[in-house]
Amino acid sequence: MLGYLQGTTYVLGSLLVLALLAVGTVGIIAEIKGTWHWAIHLESTVSYIGVFVAGVLLLLLPTAALLLIGRVIVDE
Repeated sequence: MLGYLQGTTYVLGSLLVLALLAVGTVGIIAEIKGTWHWAIHLESTVSYIGVFVAGVLLLLLPTAALLLIGRVIVDE
């Protein structure tokens, strides 16, 4: 059971990191290009990824807490 919980936690954590990497990449491109077109891309990317990150965190935080509690109980 803890193996599935650990896998789920790692997958959700990886999705979170990839989402933040995508925002950072678009931000760097927008800064280099410096045009209004890329500023619009950055704004829309941040808003969409913000909704995605909120959903991932909604799942990740309880999953990570359950994994931590499970490890404490199983180790004792």
